[in-house]
Formats: sequence, structure tokens, C-alpha cells
Amino acid sequence: MTLNLSPPTPLSYFASLVQSDEHLPLLEAAASLAQDEEPTLDVQQVLDDVARLLKRVTARLPDEADDLTRLAILTQVFHKDLGFGANANDYYAPENSYLNEVLRTRRGIPVSLAVIWLELAQALDLQAQGVSFPGHFLVKVTLEGGLVVLDPLTGESLGVDTLAERLGPYRDPADRTAAPDLDEGETPLGLYLQACPARDVLARMLRNLKEIFRSQEDWRRMLQVLDRLVVLLPEVWTERRDRGLVHAELGHVHEALQDLRLYLEAVPSAPDTVALRNRVSELSGL
Repeated sequence: MTLNLSPPTPLSYFASLVQSDEHLPLLEAAASLAQDEEPTLDVQQVLDDVARLLKRVTARLPDEADDLTRLAILTQVFHKDLGFGANANDYYAPENSYLNEVLRTRRGIPVSLAVIWLELAQALDLQAQGVSFPGHFLVKVTLEGGLVVLDPLTGESLGVDTLAERLGPYRDPADRTAAPDLDEGETPLGLYLQACPARDVLARMLRNLKEIFRSQEDWRRMLQVLDRLVVLLPEVWTERRDRGLVHAELGHVHEALQDLRLYLEAVPSAPDTVALRNRVSELSGL
């Protein structure tokens, strides 16, 4: 019997991390995304770097610190002492989604900073969760005195008025049809503050990268991202459709046909069915 001792590919490693929602290791899975750029990246080193940050925080904690004190000290160390914040000079750089680079530069985007911050907060026994708020990922902490919602870019605590203002551009106009002069027709703010599962956090990170590479027409790198999205969200057929179209751009006819046919079979009444059937015919040489 011959044992296969070859190391896992970046994609198979990612697949092993996200196969189950129970105890999905968000930090490790998020750190592994950078292996598309650096296949030999040591993910364990990223985890160790975050563990060292945790020691910086715990060293500042007084004995028997309550939740509010732990939150205040975490915010002070993370944002003030260590200087984590937005990469304002190049906000749409893909490196802002790669945790090894975020840790090196201490610059990122809301969701990547939130992943690191959440790991620290949860290690401090805070009831901290991510929030997939429209347009800007947030974090929240449940304290004895109530809920605190924070901006992971700055550590700023966001009140109800600020959250409502930020949400305004993303509200569905249909929310106001029932009561155009009142707030009664709007979706309650609390529904936008639901905890974001680890799988959805990873999907948001990957879709950020997908959009960056789509805008650059960098089909090779976009394909790597879509491979991960298909593994992460196997029943979200639009990701498989998009992967098929990227395969077509790269001249991978067999793979393109496979993905597009699966999409058409899974969602035969989709609004893009006719266009995609024509694309399949073109690729098939029919």
C-alpha cells in the first residue's frame, strides 16, 4: 500500500476547513485565502502572530476585569497602540483581504480587520460576533448593559442614529411604500444587525476579491476565488455560473461547459437562461 504524502493544495486545505459549519475555524480559513498568492504561506505563522497580539492585550488587563473593561482595553490596544485601521491609500488592493499582509502592515478593510479583532475578542471571553451590515462589515458585543456595535476600522461605537444613517443608501425603496411619510414600512434596524456566521464572513471576503479581480479582468486570479466560493457555497449556483464564464474567458471550454450546464440544469427558470444557452451553443460549436 502506497501512502500519498504530498501536501494538500491550497484549495483542498480550504475545503477541509469549511466542510462543516460546526466549529468552522474562521481565522485559519480566512488566513488560508492568501495561499492563492503565496502557496507556501505558513498559515500557522498567521495564527501565532494573532496569539502574540492576544498576549499584548491580556498583559494590559487588570485582575477580574469585567466585560466592559476588556472591551475598552482591546479597542485601545488594537486601534490605538497597534494602529490597526483602514488602508486609505489603496482601499481596493487585494492584499487588504490577506490576513498575513493585514498583520504585517496593520492596514485592511472592515471584514479582514474584523476577523482578527473577533479572534481576540472571543479569546477574551467577550460575546463578540460579526455583522454583515450593508456596505461596511461591523462587529457587535453583547454586554450586561446591552449591545455595543463597533466599526472594526476605527473601534468607534455606533449608536442607533449613526447606524440608521449608514443604512439609508441601502434600504429597499419598497420598504417605504407602505408608509412613505413614516418609518413603519421600513425593515427594523435590528434585522440588519444579526450575527454573521463564519461561512458568510468568508463569502464576503471572497466576493470582495472576486469583484476586485473582475474589475481588473484578471481572470486567472478570479478563477481561484471562484473555486473557493464553489467549495464554500456549493448550492449557490450563481457562483458556479460565474466560474463557467471565467473558464470561457480563459479558453477552458470543457470546464466552462460543465459549469454552465450544471447551472442551467439547477435553475432552469433563471432570467439569464436564454443568454447562457446561447453561450453554451457557441462554446459547443453548435
